[in-house]
Amino acid sequence: MKYLFIMLILSVVGFKAHSDEVNCLALNIYHEARNQPFKGKLAVAQVTINRVNDTRFPNSVCGVVMQGFYRNNSPILNRCHFSWWCDGKSDKPKDKTSWEYSRRLAYQIHTGFFDDIDLVKGATHYHAVYVTPYWTKKKKKIKIIADHIFYRWEK
Repeated sequence: MKYLFIMLILSVVGFKAHSDEVNCLALNIYHEARNQPFKGKLAVAQVTINRVNDTRFPNSVCGVVMQGFYRNNSPILNRCHFSWWCDGKSDKPKDKTSWEYSRRLAYQIHTGFFDDIDLVKGATHYHAVYVTPYWTKKKKKIKIIADHIFYRWEK
């Protein structure tokens, strides 16, 4: 019920997101989870924020989202932490409804609206259920939300 209320708020709250950090988070939500329910979108966003707060990753949302290997200031194809960033396709959102929803959710996360909700229990990694990255054996599996499996560092 709480999630239904939150989705209602997101659908009626208007705002202008000017922050690059909000835009980077919105792009990550859009490209990684636009086909997922609210919990899937929030979980992806929380992993992004968890990485920002972890010293092993860049200390900004844009730094985390754009992390990968580069050549001549361009990301190397399929060598990024988030696959959409370096898949060679346009990153411009095409689904206007999903993009607006992602922007609103990113803004709410950026302003601390969801700080008391931790769906992923500190996870800093995830992958789609239909792949198995090499790093899964070195991380602790936390949970599955929608079509992503979430992990955190072993302690």
